Amino acid sequence: MPSASILVVDDTPTNLALMFDLLKDEYRVRVAANGERALVIAAGPQPPDLILLDVMMPGMDGYTTLTQLQSNPASAHIPVVFLTAKNQIEDEEKGLRLGALDYITKPVNPPIVLRRVRTQLMLKRAHDFLQDKANYLEHEVQRRTAEVKDIQEVTVLTMASLAETRDNETGQHILRTQRYVRTLALELQHHPRFASYLSEAQIELLFKSAPLHDIGKVGIPDRILLKPDRLTPEEMEIMKTHTTIGRDTIEAAERRLGHPVPFLVCAKEIAYSHQEKWDGSGYPQGLAGDAIPIAARLMALADVYDALISRRVYKPPFSHTQAVHMIEAGSASHFDPDVVAAFLRVQSEFQAVALAFADPDEPDQDAGKYGAGASV
Repeated sequence: MPSASILVVDDTPTNLALMFDLLKDEYRVRVAANGERALVIAAGPQPPDLILLDVMMPGMDGYTTLTQLQSNPASAHIPVVFLTAKNQIEDEEKGLRLGALDYITKPVNPPIVLRRVRTQLMLKRAHDFLQDKANYLEHEVQRRTAEVKDIQEVTVLTMASLAETRDNETGQHILRTQRYVRTLALELQHHPRFASYLSEAQIELLFKSAPLHDIGKVGIPDRILLKPDRLTPEEMEIMKTHTTIGRDTIEAAERRLGHPVPFLVCAKEIAYSHQEKWDGSGYPQGLAGDAIPIAARLMALADVYDALISRRVYKPPFSHTQAVHMIEAGSASHFDPDVVAAFLRVQSEFQAVALAFADPDEPDQDAGKYGAGASV
């Protein structure tokens, strides 16, 4: 290990020579004849491990030099010991108050100087070790946290994809809808009705949990889920239970954990209530207006838009323009009017997402025109 570096600052050449001779056998010693030069060395590419600083110097005195050292992030961490002939108690108090770690009076006693220098360097090594350890632990926590988030996201997408593989939809539907939801949330983040809910953290939860909106479809029989024709009223009632199945599945996960998790709370709201309608005609509870969770209101519009522009076994895809008109027509009946207004403002972003995550072999969204008889 290389020896420690010490910077001695004093305007008297004999004092500099004395301190150099005293310290040179154990340390790498540099000298500065004034505060200005000391500041340059301390902020340079090879800062000292310790500064021995005279107080009474012409121009910039030791007190001012110390203040300047501590105001610069490049030198603020360097320990400073005052080395001065000023031996009044108030002088020592002032130096310590400004941030010096020790105060040695002249004429110096060599053994005392060496002992105090060793002590300060030992303390600095301990401090640096603890700081390095803290930095390592912080980095490790960040790495592990990112790893857990990645695992969570992969798990969610895998679970959601499992549900989608049993349906006529594709994995791209998951990626599109979660981005639609985030786009709406960001647009409404500062709206008076939504601002208290749509924090940055909540928007992240919405994005992560949106793929679970149809997780309940894993419990729907294949004869209904994969039926190539329209469902009968009886079959539709069974299909509607996917919302309750989704809620129950997530609640079961919560019970296994033994405590509520914000991510699962959000996912449960979306899975259970994304088929509710603003006018109360939706399912499973027939909620209306603000009784519908915000997360579910955002998901409802995102899900319907994607269903409209996507090919289904029972309908061709609508164009983006047609989908926009149909959603606008559903304002205050199917959808929260403010959510629709937000959608109209960011509809181009929806279209960009749809194009970026288009299903394989899906025709251009505005290439064809289809009759209003096609249904979602």
